[in-house]
Amino acid sequence: MPDPIQLVVVTPEKQLLRQNVTEVQLPGANGELGVLPGHAPLMTELGIGELTYKPVFEKRDLATPSGTSQAEYHPDPADLTFHLAIIGGFAEVLADRVTVLAETAERVAEIDLARAERAVKRAQERLASGDPNLDWDRATIALQRALIRIQVARKRPGVAIEQH
Repeated sequence: MPDPIQLVVVTPEKQLLRQNVTEVQLPGANGELGVLPGHAPLMTELGIGELTYKPVFEKRDLATPSGTSQAEYHPDPADLTFHLAIIGGFAEVLADRVTVLAETAERVAEIDLARAERAVKRAQERLASGDPNLDWDRATIALQRALIRIQVARKRPGVAIEQH
């Protein structure tokens, strides 16, 4: 297995994540960017989207309850993917590290799904209102933010996916 990448995600409020990972998918301003160990260095602007990563697990991280085999209790760690909602910012990619400086970054468990669904409804109503004084860009960004929060929140186990 190649050396892991250290993923660091920071917002103006806090360091959200510092973890060794095997791969990262970033929401670039002009599309998705995949990063594996040894990636060429670059700086990129981030858009509104989903950041995904696959953590490196140590054996001790995969302890099982007594009487349960590891195969029964845990999926293959290589199949585990974690998700963050990212809203704007920048990323620096180096061969062994990805640093994300995000305006906003939220873990799946931090997102209030009902609140995000209300935000989508409000943004859609604003956009459909025909108000000539509407700041179209701001309303569209509000809708994108709410939609990405919903997309990421639905990755939480046990969250039902509704079709609209």
